[in-house]
Amino acid sequence: MMEFLLVKLVLVGIVLFGVLNFAGFHTWVERKQSALIQDRIGANRADIFGFRLLGLFHGIADAIKMFTKEDIVPEGANKTLHLLAPLFSVFFALVAFATIPFGPPLILAGHPPIELQVANIDAALLYVFAMLSLGVYGVILAGFASRNNYAIMGGLRATAQMISYEIALGIAVIGVIMVYGTMDLSLLVQRQGEMIGGWIPFWGIVVQPVAFVVFLTAALAETKRAPFDLPEAESEIIGYFVEYSGMKFGMFFLTDFLETIIVACLATTLFFGGWQVPWLMADGFHFPWPWGGVLPVANWVYVLLGVMSFSIKVVVFCFVFMQIRWTLPRFRYDQLMALGWKGLFPIAVVNVVVTAVVLVFFGEPSWPQQ
Repeated sequence: MMEFLLVKLVLVGIVLFGVLNFAGFHTWVERKQSALIQDRIGANRADIFGFRLLGLFHGIADAIKMFTKEDIVPEGANKTLHLLAPLFSVFFALVAFATIPFGPPLILAGHPPIELQVANIDAALLYVFAMLSLGVYGVILAGFASRNNYAIMGGLRATAQMISYEIALGIAVIGVIMVYGTMDLSLLVQRQGEMIGGWIPFWGIVVQPVAFVVFLTAALAETKRAPFDLPEAESEIIGYFVEYSGMKFGMFFLTDFLETIIVACLATTLFFGGWQVPWLMADGFHFPWPWGGVLPVANWVYVLLGVMSFSIKVVVFCFVFMQIRWTLPRFRYDQLMALGWKGLFPIAVVNVVVTAVVLVFFGEPSWPQQ
């Protein structure tokens, strides 16, 4: 029992360390990428003893500024809710990572296999969506607790947007669940390791391409980032966190990047095989047809390649999201709602119906006993 708890604590530490540091690094990368797109230099001013190191010290400078800035609470605002709002947002964004499998099981001599996943539960996908949905409370509380009409408007718009797109988001993944027959993310990734015809990976993007497009669009709207950043559209209203300063504002800022990373993790897990490497199975590297043959691979190499595969896929998705943010113009609010209710929602429903028809007439995939 103690060994199990120790392993879980180590996994929690690895996930928190990795996610939080990647979110901080994400801020610097986004500044540099946006500068590249806009043909300017970008973040490069912060230095330590004269060394600038490509502007990497800006993350440290940001942290110092946010921790040292005065924490101002508006007169007449609810101080308790004003404090809880950013805590809710960060907390629910962080705990959503608990069920994401980031690598294959690690086998050590004399020990049971170590699942590279903080919490391996049967309804892992449902858990992730539940945590992301609860993040809405932080947004709406921030608006109402600030005693500011603009903040309330921002909170209401953010809540309406997030709830609207969560419906399309949830329906989009139903097709994936129907194909793989599980909401257990670890099992779902394992089943994506199968091959179609012996050489095409049985990934979600192959069997559910429409669901992928709907999922990615709705998930980007869920993160409240451009072109779906209506809750904080400065040209129209002031965001739901207008009355926040210091590290409280920093927590909302951090939440946006955490949500972007969790969306990238989900897209990787559901549609791109998670930690799977094409043709690399637990018993070795299988050469695709027509070559055939198997190259044995040690377990630690298999695990290392799986973790690297998952990390690279997530990083690529984050770059794509940044490219979208700094390329497309912002939607109007009526366009945003129309896209969700008149576009993504019916497409997601039709995709589920078509998937059901295909599975009924052509049969469900058969999976080996676990």
